[in-house]
Amino acid sequence: MLDREGFRPNVGIILLNQRNEVFWGKRIRTHSWQFPQGGIKHGETPEQAMFRELHEEVGLTPEHVRIIARTRDWLRYEVPEHFIRRDARGHYRGQKQIWFLLQMVGRDCDMNLRATDHPEFDAWRWNEYWVPLEAVIEFKRGVYEMALTELARYLPRINHHNRYLRAGMRPAHRERNSGPMPLEATATPPDGEPPSSS
Repeated sequence: MLDREGFRPNVGIILLNQRNEVFWGKRIRTHSWQFPQGGIKHGETPEQAMFRELHEEVGLTPEHVRIIARTRDWLRYEVPEHFIRRDARGHYRGQKQIWFLLQMVGRDCDMNLRATDHPEFDAWRWNEYWVPLEAVIEFKRGVYEMALTELARYLPRINHHNRYLRAGMRPAHRERNSGPMPLEATATPPDGEPPSSS
């Protein structure tokens, strides 16, 4: 489903944890990191597409997250011709996206990169909000910067109050996920970025 200008409607997801760090997924069998994203199907609203993609790519359901904000307008990026399937060249130009800012209210163990038979990511980690965009494929960097900038004003305030220390107790040491969580993937990675890929 393309618009008149050749852009496919799509959603992007910036998922926050309680420290305002963002979910960062590694595209399956590549060295490219990105946020979850995917196409809007015919008859879907952007919000419906966002929840479907969130489950398909990360394994989360609506009860695991809270919607904080979304971008006002479509943000667009063009896909270089050599990334487009030969049969789609000429009419497909790229993606137009509505971006959502979500806060995780579930736990890290609720994530499941194998929620479907066609996983998008084979590893994930939490990263600072202003992610290093050099890790993002070049043609998407501009739209990432626009989405992060527009949605930054809605970041929740972090409560640094520690009830354990106030009560005179030391908090139990909690191991933090600082590295990628591997996925033993069997799916074949998408060949380029056709109009039907996310």
